[in-house]
Amino acid sequence: MGQPSKKTEAHRKLIELNDELENYFSNTVIPQLFVDANMILRKFTPPAMRHFKLSAEDVGRHIDEVSSNIRFPTIIDNIEEVIKSSKDLEKDIQTTDKRWYQMNILPYIVKKEKRTNGVIITFIDINDRIEVLRGYEKLSKRYENIIYSISHDIKGPLSNMEGLLSLLKETSGSEEDTQQLLNLLNLSVDNIRSTVVELSDIRESDTDFDREAERVNFENLIEDARLALTDRIHEAGAQVECEIKETEITLSRKNVRSIIYNLLSNAIKYKAPDRAPAICVKTEKAGAYTLLSVSDNGRGIADDKKEVIFERYTRLRDDVEGTGLGLFIVKRMVEDAGGKIEVESTLGEGTTFKVFLKGQR
Repeated sequence: MGQPSKKTEAHRKLIELNDELENYFSNTVIPQLFVDANMILRKFTPPAMRHFKLSAEDVGRHIDEVSSNIRFPTIIDNIEEVIKSSKDLEKDIQTTDKRWYQMNILPYIVKKEKRTNGVIITFIDINDRIEVLRGYEKLSKRYENIIYSISHDIKGPLSNMEGLLSLLKETSGSEEDTQQLLNLLNLSVDNIRSTVVELSDIRESDTDFDREAERVNFENLIEDARLALTDRIHEAGAQVECEIKETEITLSRKNVRSIIYNLLSNAIKYKAPDRAPAICVKTEKAGAYTLLSVSDNGRGIADDKKEVIFERYTRLRDDVEGTGLGLFIVKRMVEDAGGKIEVESTLGEGTTFKVFLKGQR
């Protein structure tokens, strides 16, 4: 028998590639859509079918006919923008079931023809992260209200104390008069104390929004974070490696996800100016703890800044975007769950965050 023709061989490879794509789309746990350059929905993964209420009949339909399930009116414009520019696009969106997703629209480029022939849309579930951030925003506002209230509500008792002290200095009356003024001063002090205690009463229920524990897999959450940071990883040319020796822990899923996301995000944001980020995520046993560490080769942190980075609204550099809340939230989550966080860093060489997590039994 003769050798197969180049055309037959190319056709065979195309079939194999299509089979691989079909296998990938059938088995991935991530909601994904493949939309061609004519805005026709060509494929979607099983999770996309569940989350967006898609059916086999939706294949071949214009994306505008099915996008109502996604609750994002500009999705058509965004797809066209990506096809035209061949650049990724990332946005947070909400679906019809009120869940939040990070939507990544990636150009599908036909390399041989060097043109974009459609997009692959990936949806990363960030609902837990949004809930945690909202919870901490609410808690932060409560703290601010406490500060404002204390500032306002103790002015009266303080003014009263000032007046009584002036009278006490000026009085030359009897011991009985002096004692009466001292008693009034004591009442004013008690009034201030009770005001401060009442206003600063942060009940445990105020932070229960992030405490539900379940068995979570580190590799899955690292992959979630990696996918959520796809654009930043690509833009920075970052390499993220994992060494997973402890695969699972029983803790709040949303907390562990948020911890990993924040530490990975920081490792990319604070990269060295002369090299691409090289990041390593490890998990291992450390006595009574599970140790999660995130190491990078970034700018590093000065010794006198290693404690203040965990304080609220602390930002080490103005040229790096952020609110200064990330590490404050991470530290709060870790310590509220009975763990601790440490940092090792050398300026110009890199940083390692060590998160000691205490899983629930």
